[in-house]
Parts: sequence; structure tokens; C-alpha cells
Amino acid sequence: MEEYCSLDLSSNLIRGNLPIPASSINTFLISNNSFNGEVSSLICNVTSLQILDLSHNNLSGTIPRCLGNLSDSLEFLNLKKNKFYGTVPPTFAKGCQLSNFNLNGNLLEGPLTPSILNCNGLEVQDLGNNKINDTFPHWLGSLPQLQVLVLKSNHMHGSLCVNSSKSSPVFSKIQIFDLSSNYFSGPLPVRYINSFKAIINLEKIGSTVSYMGVYVQGVSAFYTYSIGIVLKGRDVELLKIFTMWMIIDLSNNQFEGEIPKVIGKLNLLKGLNLSHNNLNGGIPTSIGNLTSLEWLDLSSNRLSGTIPNRLADLPFLSSVNVSENQLHGQIPQGKQFNTFGNDSYEGNKGLCGFPVSKGCKIIEPAPPNVLEKDGSKSNIASGWKVVLIGYGCGVVFGMAMGYVVFQTGKPRWLVNLVENQHEKKRRRKSKKGNRNNRRRRI
Repeated sequence: MEEYCSLDLSSNLIRGNLPIPASSINTFLISNNSFNGEVSSLICNVTSLQILDLSHNNLSGTIPRCLGNLSDSLEFLNLKKNKFYGTVPPTFAKGCQLSNFNLNGNLLEGPLTPSILNCNGLEVQDLGNNKINDTFPHWLGSLPQLQVLVLKSNHMHGSLCVNSSKSSPVFSKIQIFDLSSNYFSGPLPVRYINSFKAIINLEKIGSTVSYMGVYVQGVSAFYTYSIGIVLKGRDVELLKIFTMWMIIDLSNNQFEGEIPKVIGKLNLLKGLNLSHNNLNGGIPTSIGNLTSLEWLDLSSNRLSGTIPNRLADLPFLSSVNVSENQLHGQIPQGKQFNTFGNDSYEGNKGLCGFPVSKGCKIIEPAPPNVLEKDGSKSNIASGWKVVLIGYGCGVVFGMAMGYVVFQTGKPRWLVNLVENQHEKKRRRKSKKGNRNNRRRRI
């Protein structure tokens, strides 16, 4: 029966060169010490190594290429926070068993090579905080088990748009996608967003444990993965990664165009950071569908329009930053939005309402009596104009009709009526004249 041995010297104050463990060691943990110097290629003679954690030391030099050939056993390789330089190991043998590959915080340069695709079971790849100068490795999307991809703080550039006509899903199990602080440009990757099935809740997460990690063969031990992320605006080192954490961080790049509406499909997303880009257009109302969202950072872009009121209904939203944009209108009120400070909105001159100092002007229709008072002079003047115009038109029309009637003699009844009235007036006048003459004679 094969024996499994573990050597754990982590979190001490040990200095000096890295010791080479015995060939029977399968777990070698020396993280958080002060080891220095180069890593000898002799370490590759330990063919039973399953977990190798050399993180948080002062090791330097190049990474031994032979580590990529430990395909039969090595599952966990953590060289984080050292001073390794050169290139990422260029070759990984077929049948590679790596599930966690962490080179964060070194001085490594690119380019990346597709040989990592030989590691079909790779779940976590963290190459952040290096000097890798390359375009985005689209081919990583075909890794069937990849859940965490961190390429932040490098010199990576180019567009994330894929010119391929293939409809096969990519990054279908991705849960943490961190490309922050690079030089990526072009529109946001709609095809990738549509393929994030684990975040859309279409891909079942088969894990029965609470954290991401790997079981150590032969012993009842579970070694958890760790990662550094920006959590609600602060750099945080997560010693354990919750299996249900879903985070997208594309901040500090040169992305442009509008935020796609399809981002509202990511039902399980907990953190979204698109800050410090060149994004324009409005904040899509579809973000109101992200009912698991806990933090949202859209600051330092060129976003316009209003803040969707639907965001106030997100039950777990505890951090929002839309500062330094071109937003206007009233800030949503109620629930979590009443707890956000002024710094969440500063740099948007058009925003009003709590908590900013600028109040919102509520425009209400004026009552009728106000309109009458304000416009009394103009209303009187216009009224007299209407009366005079009507009077003039009536006089002209009446004279014209009278002329026509008496020239034609029609209608006869009207002519007779007018003549009879005229004859009566004439008789009255003659009678009055006769009476006056009689009085004078007497």
C-alpha cells in the first residue's frame, strides 16, 4: 500500500534556500516564510507531489520548466507572491492533473501558451499582478472545468470580441472573471456574457462543499484555493473561495460602447465592477434583474441618463458607486439606497435628491386662477379684439343682405314686414304733425 506523506512548514520565520523534499512527499507546504534563491529543478524528482505551495516567500529566478511535466500527480501549484521572472512555463504534458495554477504577484512576462489546455481539470488560473504582455487568450474558454480566471494588473491588450462563427459555449462554468487593470479595448464581450452559464444559473454547480479546493489523496484533508479580489472597492485576500461567489471585474481598462442589456441575465452575480473605462449610454434597467447582486461599481465612465429605480429593489445590494459620470435626474429612494453616501454619486452635476445637496425641482401644473391672474391683460386685450372683429363682420353682412332683399323683393314676407313697419311709423309722424298744427291755431 502506497504511503502519503505531508510536510507543512508554512507560516514560520524560516530563511535560506528552498529545501528539496523527500521523494515520498505528496504535500509540500512552505508558504509565508522568507525562503530565497532559485528553485532547483531537482524538485521535479518528487514525482508523487500532489500539492506544492511555495507562496509568499522571496524566491526568484525562472520557474523550472519540468514542473509542467508532473502530470501524473501535481494538482495544486501555488507560487504566488514571489519574485519569479521570465515566462510562464511553456509546456504542460498531456494528461496534466492541475486544478489550481496560481502565479499571482511575480515578475513574469508573456506570451501565454495553449499547452495549458492539456490540463482538462483546471478550475483556477490566477496570473494576476505580473508583466504579461499579450492579447486575451480566447482559447482558455474551452477548458471545461475553469471556474476562476484572474489576469488582472498585467499589460494585456486588444479586444475581447471573437470573430469566430462558432456557437459553442465558452467559459460555461466560470464564476470569477477578473481582467481588471489592463489595456483591453473595444466593446464589452457579449458572447462571453451569454456563455457564463454558471452565473446565469443554467449550469448546475456540482460541488457539495462550501469552498473551492482539492482533496489530498490518502488523507482526510481538503486544501482550499485562495484569491485576491477587489471587494466593494477594497483589495481583499480571500483565503477561501465560496463556491457560490460570482464576480465580474473588467475595471481599469479601455472598454467602450454601451453596457449590454444581456448583463441582466446573470442572475447569480454578486459583484460587478465596470469602473474606469470609456463606457457611454445609459445604465440598462436589466441590471434590476440581478437579484443576488451585492456590489455595483460603474464609476468613472461617460454614462448618461438616469439611475434606474429598479436598482432600489435589489434586496442584497450594499455598495453602489456611479460617481464621475454624466448622470442626471433624481437618485432612487428607499431601502438600501438610503444608506449610500454622497461619494457614491459625486461628479454627476445633474443628479439630485438625497444624499446629494442638490434638491429636485418638482414641476406641477399651475391652477387655473393663477393662469388668469398672470395672463389677465393679454386675455382682456384678445377678448376685445374678438368682439370688434365680430361686430364689424355682422354690420357688413347685414347691410349686404338688406341690399339684396330690397333689390329682388324676396323673400316677400320679409319685404312686407319691413314695409308695414315703415308705413306705421310714417302715419304716427303725420298724426303728431296735425295735432301740433291745431294747437298753434288755437
